[in-house]
Amino acid sequence: MDIDQQIQALIDNAPNDGRTPNAIEAIAPALKLIAAQLKHPQYYILQNLEQQWVMTTFNHPTQPELTKNVIQAFPTLKDAGSGPNLLKDPQIMAIPVPVVHILFQMMAMKTIDSIVFFEIAGNPRSTAEISRQNFHDLIQNYLQKMQTPPPPSDIA
Repeated sequence: MDIDQQIQALIDNAPNDGRTPNAIEAIAPALKLIAAQLKHPQYYILQNLEQQWVMTTFNHPTQPELTKNVIQAFPTLKDAGSGPNLLKDPQIMAIPVPVVHILFQMMAMKTIDSIVFFEIAGNPRSTAEISRQNFHDLIQNYLQKMQTPPPPSDIA
């Protein structure tokens, strides 16, 4: 699925509450902007048997009290299975998730700081990190535009 198809799938599967599909359409440009900067249309996300995404906590090398909670997104199933921080746990599995859906889910995940996308198969150093706060701010800008009424067309 390309990015536009992924966004349409989000809209089609959104609750028909009169708000969510419109909100997705409003933030679609932000989703496209970020997704277009990433190399793959889907990534593999680690999840547990309860279908919760696996979060990894990293400590700062010189300030151990500083931590960062991330979700890791892998380009291939093989990379997900050999991730450097993956515990060999039989209750953890890797599932393919469209990139737009990953970004959309990130908005609801208040306990994570970012998602790290591994961009080149077999190369754990080639990453793109999307900060949840920066992404949230971008989304808020698009939502504010949706709520701001356009200026009257008869202004002279």
